[in-house]
Amino acid sequence: MTNGSARRTGSVRRTGAAGSTGRAGRIRLPHEVSASIVAFATVFLLMSPLKMPTWAIFITWAGTFLQGGPSRSHATAMVTATTTGAGFGAVAVLLNRETGTMFGTGAFAQALALAVVIFVVNGTLLATGRLKPFALIPGMFFGFASLFATYFGGFGYDAGHLGAAFVSAAAMCALGPLCATLGLRLMFAPPARGSADPIPVRQE
Repeated sequence: MTNGSARRTGSVRRTGAAGSTGRAGRIRLPHEVSASIVAFATVFLLMSPLKMPTWAIFITWAGTFLQGGPSRSHATAMVTATTTGAGFGAVAVLLNRETGTMFGTGAFAQALALAVVIFVVNGTLLATGRLKPFALIPGMFFGFASLFATYFGGFGYDAGHLGAAFVSAAAMCALGPLCATLGLRLMFAPPARGSADPIPVRQE
């Protein structure tokens, strides 16, 4: 082996060792662990007096990855859609209060009245989805269903109050994209001083 090749070999070995040490200095958690840490923290929102519908977080958390992963544009679209959907849900409840007995007081008559309300509100929701800010129609249904489940399930800081149900459902839906982002960020320790390695969260 010539002196030149020996120097090159030694240089490669030293570079490789330094690279391994640099990467070993970063603590990396599996996403299964980091996401579970975030999920663990959400449970405490269920406690009184908040009694938040924390399951709504997981719906939009999953929805964020169906969008393609956490990003500012995806979060904006999801929060806009779920909040709008929760608003449609509240309107449906109010309409049903006023028209629930328009066909009579029997079980079938009240079910028919509710079906008419759902038909009208659902059609309006879908038509609203033609507007670009509300184009994430599945997200509107996330919020719509979460409002119903929160209100009729007795969740929220004031169980049975429609306004409180709206705020609670909308807030928990909005936390989903945030939790998706945190689940990724917790996979990595803070970068060492001088490190240029980015945290892989999309910024659109």
